[in-house]
Amino acid sequence: MATDFESDDLDDIEDHLSDAYGRMRLRTGHARPRARIAHTALGEIGLAEVRFGFGMDYAVEPTGTLTLGSVHGGVIPRHTAGLHESCLDAGDVALFAQPDQPCAGRHQDLCYTLVSLPPRLLDRVAATAPGRRPAPLRFLGSRPVSPAAGRHLRRTLAYLSATVSDDPEFAAQPLVAANCGQLLAASVLAAFPSTALVDPSAADRRDARTATVRRALAYMEEHADSPVTAADIAAAAHVTVRTLQYAFRRHLDTTPLTHLRRMRLGRAHAELRAAHPAQGVTVTAVAARWGFLQPGRFAAAYRRAYGVPPSHTLRQVP
Repeated sequence: MATDFESDDLDDIEDHLSDAYGRMRLRTGHARPRARIAHTALGEIGLAEVRFGFGMDYAVEPTGTLTLGSVHGGVIPRHTAGLHESCLDAGDVALFAQPDQPCAGRHQDLCYTLVSLPPRLLDRVAATAPGRRPAPLRFLGSRPVSPAAGRHLRRTLAYLSATVSDDPEFAAQPLVAANCGQLLAASVLAAFPSTALVDPSAADRRDARTATVRRALAYMEEHADSPVTAADIAAAAHVTVRTLQYAFRRHLDTTPLTHLRRMRLGRAHAELRAAHPAQGVTVTAVAARWGFLQPGRFAAAYRRAYGVPPSHTLRQVP
């Protein structure tokens, strides 16, 4: 659900932002500090398109969420969060604050996308199995590790914003929202330096057996219609996420989530075969129900797997 806010009263703006993101203090010398904010939600992700038509100083208390932003226009000459200080211009993307950090700074005529996500969303991508959990995930810098990583994250944020604005009903499908959350979490972990462990250890290699794969496949078959993360599958197989990934590469030459997408593609194929065109079933609805974020990519994957477009299968009366 989208929530729009517009005001030129600084107290109203401060109250609105405090309600949405946690207590903050704003200061400006501008006579009419106009702000426009459009809030939307995509599963556990909070998205906001923000425009401040004035310059101001801000101080924000810890929010309990990871906050990042993609700047479209204006400038942030100074932003400080923890030990990290940034100067951001149009085209930049950065971590604004970790869950337990305050942040402060100054901006001028700013237009940007603000994204918040709970730490548990990152944990589901980076976590290990119960009993082998590493120290809490921490980010070691607020800027992307490379220009390419920054561009990829910026494109991901733009894609998620477009997914919500173009078709809210599609974005509200449980598997779509869950896949969007995993996509964002994986993109954030890839973009910023952190304490996440991604390379398999000697113990991970030892545990990457065929029995691990069998347990994982059984869990995936049973839960293909539910929001599932790599951490969920690893816990069901009694191994770490890294062990799970290594086992799938070793024995199936793929990744767990890629294999899960193939399973869901098969379920979508079966649903299209069973549907009657007169029932009002559409390819887009079936794709969304099985968690495919882009109908065009779903159609391309379907054609590669089954030799025909999904619409052809739907038109064939069973």
